[in-house]
Amino acid sequence: MHSHKSLPAACLGMASVLLLSACSFSGEDTDDGRIALAMMQPPRSGLTPLSDDAFKLSRWSAAETLVNLDEEGDPQPGLATEWIQVDDTTWEFTVRDGVVFQDGTELTADTVAHALSYAAAATPKPRILDGVELQVSADGDTVTVATAEEDPLVPQRLSSPQLSILAESAYSGNTVDPVGTGTGPFEIVEVNGTTSARLDRFDDYWGELALATGIDVSFVPDGTARAAALRTGEADIVESIPTSQASLLDEDTITEVPMPRTNTLYLNTQDGPFTDPGLRAAVREAIDAEALVEGVYEGRADIAEGLLGPALPWASERTDRTDATESDEPDGIAITLATFTDRAELPEVATVLEQQLESAGFEVEQVVREYANIEEDALNGEFDAFILSRATVLDSGDPAAYMTSDFSCVGSFNIAQLCDEDVDEALRAAERAPAGDERRAAILEAEAAVLSTDAAIPMLHERVIQGDAARVQDSAKDPRERVLVTAQTRLN
Repeated sequence: MHSHKSLPAACLGMASVLLLSACSFSGEDTDDGRIALAMMQPPRSGLTPLSDDAFKLSRWSAAETLVNLDEEGDPQPGLATEWIQVDDTTWEFTVRDGVVFQDGTELTADTVAHALSYAAAATPKPRILDGVELQVSADGDTVTVATAEEDPLVPQRLSSPQLSILAESAYSGNTVDPVGTGTGPFEIVEVNGTTSARLDRFDDYWGELALATGIDVSFVPDGTARAAALRTGEADIVESIPTSQASLLDEDTITEVPMPRTNTLYLNTQDGPFTDPGLRAAVREAIDAEALVEGVYEGRADIAEGLLGPALPWASERTDRTDATESDEPDGIAITLATFTDRAELPEVATVLEQQLESAGFEVEQVVREYANIEEDALNGEFDAFILSRATVLDSGDPAAYMTSDFSCVGSFNIAQLCDEDVDEALRAAERAPAGDERRAAILEAEAAVLSTDAAIPMLHERVIQGDAARVQDSAKDPRERVLVTAQTRLN
């Protein structure tokens, strides 16, 4: 058994301004090689891999996919050792031999086909499968994946944590339970709602065994509390330290990583004042991104020139914007501006943005909640404007998937409620384009089509700040936010 630590004095001192739950940690004693990890967002969907919770599973190395991505975004072997494209719509993947799930069952082509077929039939589908229809079958050690239309990114799609392969025991009715059913070097053994999770080293892992004996995860939405956990030694690794806290920490304990993450203002194009393109243009002209970068992010961000930022160097090849819509006078029009508290900078962004928009003639009402309590309303178009920190290559390593999800008529994450024929045509062209320079050019064309609507106004590109205690070795600094604690991560 591991002894539990008492609540640190730093947290008790903040009790008057922070919720106690934001300071509490799972508190496992890490002297035996267990890593204490403080994460920003608690699970929103019971850790099902079919949701964004999948990225927690991958950051804990608890679940794996058929394909991995290298630093360039090119597919590499994972649970599949190789693959071939049989024809325009058919791919064959050879399943790795000698892999067992954490429930003791064997990884086979049949179990892979079961997991992928379940994901393809889910309602709603995992975001990575927006607009994609999969038919999956197994024969021997081979899994055949067929798409309804040509899709050059099938291997990249299968790298998404949302398509993690779990044992058949994980799937029951409409629920998927990753506890003890993955193939990774760490096994989830306990989940305490939205408070904490515990993982142990999986000693039957098919690859190199984890060097750490386990991971003790605490979910700490409050950014000040996460930073305090690093200062006090209560956490070994802390994700997403707010820029306001970075200067209070030892520079040797933080790493600043340019992220493919854009802070974007989404405008509701289906209902309310921003059905008017002229008013959307007025918002675009009112935003002073430099004031946000310098005032809110203390210079630890980059002013946005498009949806895609400097983490994707080829995005700088975009052409200059032309024929922008002329703005209308707001004349005191009332709008709701919403965002969430989980990313500490966003409420401050909302405050500065409110001032900028009111100076331009809008009347602004703010709505700020935790993400879990605001996402549904945002997706249902309950707000006129929504500030979102959005990862642009989170799913497949390719931004076309994100753009389709956020801006197509059938997109499952379309906060702007955008449905535009020209945008959909450009997105379809980007989705069909072969990997490489041709695809990148098509993606930039699609970006231009989206920007021309002013449905989404990119403001800045973030740099994530990760905290590692001095005794932490080899934690991952991943721009895609897929990997954090790996088999090589350990404590001195």
